[in-house]
Amino acid sequence: MGEAATENAALAYMQRMIKGEAPGAPIMQTLGMRVVQAEAGHVVLEMEVGPQLANPTGTLHGGVLCDIADAAMGATYITTLGPGESYTTLELKINFMRPVRKGKILADARMIQVGRTIGLVECRVLDADKRLVAHVISTCMTLRGEQAQGREVAGGGPAAAGVAGR
Repeated sequence: MGEAATENAALAYMQRMIKGEAPGAPIMQTLGMRVVQAEAGHVVLEMEVGPQLANPTGTLHGGVLCDIADAAMGATYITTLGPGESYTTLELKINFMRPVRKGKILADARMIQVGRTIGLVECRVLDADKRLVAHVISTCMTLRGEQAQGREVAGGGPAAAGVAGR
């Protein structure tokens, strides 16, 4: 992933989150998401789901699956950024493969392509039995200079852990 990824402040912050030394982004706290693995170009989040997150048919709301996948993919993308850089999501596509009602889900996100400006991230959301619940692809754009002002993720903190972007 390059030198910037190995010295990435967001990655260091996520490592502190895993150890319980730093809080997650507000959306992660609200939904109960936890970072369980973080390395350059690869982040895994988990969360416990139940009836409080159900749609009218009693299964996990698709928006929640989008939320955990989007958080995992955003966190993965920022592990590739250099100092002063941020990002925005250009597109997100999700395929729902099977319903979930309760239990632990994992969002396993990996960089597929890292370019100078555009990157592609993939996420597999799995249920407690490691079955594919959703497959998600996101196209992200790196922001630099004036585009990144006010959106920097390089200082750590909740923004570096998945809030920066949009």
